[in-house]
Amino acid sequence: MTYLFRPLLCLVLTLVTLGARAEGSLVIVGGALRADNAAVWQRIVDLAGGKGARIAVVPAAAGNPTGSGGRVVQHLNQYGAQAFLLPLAPRLPGDVHVAANDPANVAALQASGGVYFIGGDQARITASLRNVDGANSKVLDAIWALYHRGGVVAGASAGAAIMSSTMFDNAGTTLSLLQNGVSDGTELAPGLGFIGKDVFVDQHLIIRGRFARMLPAMLKKSYKRGLGIDENTAVVVGPGRDAEVIGYKGAIWFDLTNATVDPNLQAFNIANASISYLDHGDRINLDTGAMTPSADKVGGKVDPAKPGNRSPLFSADILGNTTLVDLMSKLVDSSQPQATGLAFGGPDANPALPGFSFQLRRTDATVGYESATSEAYSVYRMRLDVKPVKVRWPAIGEYRK
Repeated sequence: MTYLFRPLLCLVLTLVTLGARAEGSLVIVGGALRADNAAVWQRIVDLAGGKGARIAVVPAAAGNPTGSGGRVVQHLNQYGAQAFLLPLAPRLPGDVHVAANDPANVAALQASGGVYFIGGDQARITASLRNVDGANSKVLDAIWALYHRGGVVAGASAGAAIMSSTMFDNAGTTLSLLQNGVSDGTELAPGLGFIGKDVFVDQHLIIRGRFARMLPAMLKKSYKRGLGIDENTAVVVGPGRDAEVIGYKGAIWFDLTNATVDPNLQAFNIANASISYLDHGDRINLDTGAMTPSADKVGGKVDPAKPGNRSPLFSADILGNTTLVDLMSKLVDSSQPQATGLAFGGPDANPALPGFSFQLRRTDATVGYESATSEAYSVYRMRLDVKPVKVRWPAIGEYRK
């Protein structure tokens, strides 16, 4: 029996190492998940096994692991789980790498149907779960095994950032990243890669205007696809790579397959990027990019011949709270062919650094859906071009007759 078991074990380990498709699910939360967001909390519990499901809460990212982790445990238990705090965090007493290889922690994960990474500093998560030599800890291997056998791996904010094979780390403002670029070891670091090597993940996306910082990161690391998730919102990824947006707001999907960069411009630029906004209830297949609107939008396909908006579309702050989605929603139901937004620093900014023009365009591939019960839109496959521009100060002068 022993000799028969060893080859099977080796085969399983090999498949895991090579990235065999997991049987489990991911719940990737953009951050700031409220306690009353039943759609997200309940989905995590259900995917972990339903009522009574054991879910390990990993507080590694938190500044206050016991306090923050304890509250997440409480929320999960309010929705029917039997969640518990896994004592693994740099800010807990003891050596975190000892905890990451503790047989008791491994056994706790082996008896669980889910794991939840709380928010904070994502670098603390990766540093905790990888040994000093860079190899996986036994706890990280146990989390991968949980995922491959059908469990759920969930995370919010920092816990979302680790889902892709590359994550932001110590990143500055979105504008500074456009102006100065991104580099491995400073703004970018290796993530844990649960979503696979082909999709870049970012969080706090729409409310903080972070969509633009995904672009230099994706170009730097040669990602063609990117998924950015807003606050109090989650994207649930199933075993077949079918994903659903649930929660408060939505998510941005980038496809850079046909995008180009002008090497003659001495600043960040990109042309012909495809950008989509998926609202609550929308679905997308991460392999094919096929998108399906929510049930309340299926009959609300926007007719370009009957636009609802006719005014020019412009924003002086494209990186503002929800500004991008507002422009996309208006443009998809507009007589105007394009919308323009700007991003630039203030009067004290370095004059040698550029601002940026963001131009959104409808194409033959663009389609929009309007909700039957609200003013919400889903907008698929809009073209985005970004180029550097000079902004002269003072931008605002005294009015004179």
